[in-house]
Amino acid sequence: MIYDLHTHSKYSRDGWMEPKTLVKTAIKKGLAGIAITDHNTIEGGLKAKEFETENFEVVVGSEIATDRGEVIGLFLSEEVVSRNFIEVINEIRNQSGTVVLPHPFDELRGNGIAPGKEDAKLVDYVETFNSRCFRTKYNEMAAEYAKKYGLKSLGGSDAHFAHEVGRAGITTDDDLHDAFERGSFTVFGERSSPMYLGLTKVLKIWKKTGSGSY
Repeated sequence: MIYDLHTHSKYSRDGWMEPKTLVKTAIKKGLAGIAITDHNTIEGGLKAKEFETENFEVVVGSEIATDRGEVIGLFLSEEVVSRNFIEVINEIRNQSGTVVLPHPFDELRGNGIAPGKEDAKLVDYVETFNSRCFRTKYNEMAAEYAKKYGLKSLGGSDAHFAHEVGRAGITTDDDLHDAFERGSFTVFGERSSPMYLGLTKVLKIWKKTGSGSY
């Protein structure tokens, strides 16, 4: 089974897809589930839950901007309100959520301070393959960091458009929750076209000016 654990809907400031479209796209591509990790909100994930099926799981998540870079929370039930790195992690844990460092060494996206030894004690997973890391070394550095500090790896497409869904994630023979508990999965991924990052920047500006409001 294939899961993409980093996607964005229209509820992200730079997202485009309706949650229903995102779910339908993932199902069409043969995925068993996705995590919707919109920027600073779980609204897209909650909406997508309405379209979950017996054979397709939606994980409610959020990619939260903090003073130390972005942090992903998975399996959330409430909004994370803080923007302080430590407090965000505590809020995720208080919901029995999973803490992930997404694209932690991607300098092109201004990810903040690169994580160190002390940070490794605070997180559960490192995103060691992100399809939007256009320099191979960024994913390689994340993998090296995870290995050095004994952290588990995850993968995600970071999809903002339908064509990107499923480009990265994990494969497993187990139910997703069992796979997380046992670590019985493999990370896979291929890079997205740089074109999509450019389109995302345009979309973000368009929405900010009000032209893309709903």
